[in-house]
Amino acid sequence: MALLDRLGKEWLFFDGGTGTILQDWGLAAGELPETWNIRHQDKIRTLARDYFAAGSDIVNANTFGANRLKYPDHLEEIVRNAIKLAKEGRHEARRDDDGYVALDLGPTGKLLEPLGDLPFEKAIEIYGEVVRYGASEGADVIVIETMTDAYEIKAAVLAAKENSNLPILVTVTFDEKGKLLTGASVETVVALLEGLGVNALGINCSLGPKQLMPIVQKMTELSSLPLIVNPNAGLPKSVNGKNVYDMHEDEFASLMGEMANLPVQALGGCCGTTPLYIRKEIEEVRKHPFPYPTKKHHTYVTSFSTAVEIGTKPRIIGERINPTGKKKFKEALKNHDINYILSQGLAQEDAGADILDVNVGLPEIDEAATLVEVVKELQSVTGLPLQIDTGNVEAIEKAMRVYNGKCMLNSVNGKRETMEAIFPIVKKYGAVVVALLLDEDGIPDNADKRIEIAKKIYATADEYGISHDDIVFDGLAMTVSSDPQSALVTLETIRRIRDELHGHSILGVSNISFGLPERSILNANFFTMAMQNGLSCAIVNPNTKSMMDSYRAFNALMNYDTNFTDYITAYAYVEKPVVKATTTMSLYEAIKRGVAQNAAEATRDGLKNKDGLTLINEELIPALDEVGQGFEKGTLFLPQLLMSAEAAKAAFGVVKESMAGETREVKGRIILATVKGDIHDIGKNIVKVMLENYGFDIIDLGRDVPPEVIVDTAIKENIKLVGLSALMTTTVVSMEETIRQLREKKPDTLVCVGGAVMNQDYADEIGADAYCKDAMATVHYANKVFGIEE
Repeated sequence: MALLDRLGKEWLFFDGGTGTILQDWGLAAGELPETWNIRHQDKIRTLARDYFAAGSDIVNANTFGANRLKYPDHLEEIVRNAIKLAKEGRHEARRDDDGYVALDLGPTGKLLEPLGDLPFEKAIEIYGEVVRYGASEGADVIVIETMTDAYEIKAAVLAAKENSNLPILVTVTFDEKGKLLTGASVETVVALLEGLGVNALGINCSLGPKQLMPIVQKMTELSSLPLIVNPNAGLPKSVNGKNVYDMHEDEFASLMGEMANLPVQALGGCCGTTPLYIRKEIEEVRKHPFPYPTKKHHTYVTSFSTAVEIGTKPRIIGERINPTGKKKFKEALKNHDINYILSQGLAQEDAGADILDVNVGLPEIDEAATLVEVVKELQSVTGLPLQIDTGNVEAIEKAMRVYNGKCMLNSVNGKRETMEAIFPIVKKYGAVVVALLLDEDGIPDNADKRIEIAKKIYATADEYGISHDDIVFDGLAMTVSSDPQSALVTLETIRRIRDELHGHSILGVSNISFGLPERSILNANFFTMAMQNGLSCAIVNPNTKSMMDSYRAFNALMNYDTNFTDYITAYAYVEKPVVKATTTMSLYEAIKRGVAQNAAEATRDGLKNKDGLTLINEELIPALDEVGQGFEKGTLFLPQLLMSAEAAKAAFGVVKESMAGETREVKGRIILATVKGDIHDIGKNIVKVMLENYGFDIIDLGRDVPPEVIVDTAIKENIKLVGLSALMTTTVVSMEETIRQLREKKPDTLVCVGGAVMNQDYADEIGADAYCKDAMATVHYANKVFGIEE
């Protein structure tokens, strides 16, 4: 029976850990697990057989780390052998009729641009190559797992969709706060993956069943898809040079029985779980009734980190990134002044916008190329979701492809031709679609006809498998100066969208007053009337005080503003001035915002009155500290941290130029390395950027570094502190060996460790001097080691 005929209709079970088992079977420290597909085929075959025999329905082939970055040679042989051996193991277990071999795709180990150096399309190519090999060799399903970056998840899913017709299952790795490494929340992940059209989603690795319970609970409240849960066997420890986990198989099985009540539909294990764990888990879970997945009704527009739900209260969509009627903005587009465009976005964010509309349509420019660039640049400086606003189908396709999250798309309408052009793109990439209530006959002058068009749009969306939850109807605010009845028709349409269709609505509010004096009076009052009639989203200028006054007052009076928090913040002490967009920022503000160009310009201006060291101490370091504190508190996320670091780097560059010939004070010299056998250097590179910005000199030894190289370098350079990183459980033994050799040959060198698989207990057991959970923790420890006051 095909997997999709069973998924979400009966209990399905995954396999468990691979790396810990291979270590027990002789995988050496730093040895790449996928090489066993060639050198130890009998063991890889046996591993698959044992999991299928234990009852696993879906068993991952040994391809987690297989990609051209790690295996520039023999990649095809490694992938094909992995699928072939897993199929042979399935046959030996007599599970050919009801077992499925999965092509396993793990992280590339690199951050995607703009945070890292891996282009988005290149990531799709890397995954696509593996997908082609695995699909042609006969994989039954693609499992994308242990993902910590929403953008990389999107690349992997697109590669799977564009290079095969196989089912796609995705599991991500959250931290204990329910966040991905790059800041995505549960809401963000669910919205992204459901929008991309995967067949099931869930969570794996990092934590044990107990720690995952609240995160899984939240996923069950949000997702309409079958849910997968594959935890670790508790928390890791190092015993006699091997990784072990602190949870017995009986305890694991008992907790997974509790997990089955949440409800979820597919369970398995990850690090530390063996076929025995899976067998006992299956015995326990099968005692519980199967919970069918149910349709949830949520409408989320997301960025890499922020999820904005439509329908819970009115939402503000900032309208200022649009050339219509804006002479300065047109000039900025013609002159390719991206900094001006970014300033418009940041000003609207400060003023209270929830989503930013992005329209760059001018006949004088390449709209598709410009829209892609602006979307990328905006997403590098703001966490607000974006509304892509264009009628250019090519621009829509290209911008939605590179967008990091689930965007809002403005727009389609009731014309069949338009829906047939746009809906396939929406189906592929996922979006919340603005639908104008007009069709081939033009704009209706009554609410009845507009509601008929809405029903027609719903029906067409059904043909493409697009949820009604992802349609937001534009009730069309037409100017009252030409038709005094138009406001009444629009308000009736909005009310009926809410009451009859149970749908969402949107308006370009200021259109209502065109051609009349004192437009802000009409706009603000019409806005309030529309919200009272059920308006879900308003495209407005959030810098306009009268509009935001109406908005905040409405939310406060309708109990949408809990404890009047937003209202009090805006009005309790002093009246906030209107926020105006500006391309001029202080150095402090530019670093907080992560705008490198502004940081460099502000530094040049600052150097006219202050020396470089004063600028660094008074503005640059305090700004980095504030961003770092926000990161530690969970109010800012990795992308903001990295963009601020890049802005600081730009400022440092200007200061360095001004100090040519002078010697910059170095706080201390530190070695950083990703240990032998591990090519995942994301964490190390993040730490490097932050340490350099705080004045440390970094010797970066790269990734897959043998212990001897680290020790020899520490001795030669007389290094006081070494930072070691590991993502994979199979390479922590290399970390332990490195520490052992340092203790023996360079005992005065301190060692801090970090990485997704590490925790304080694990660090203590392998002899590290400190566990640093993130980049800022490493900065704090380095300051302590070198006696620097914070």
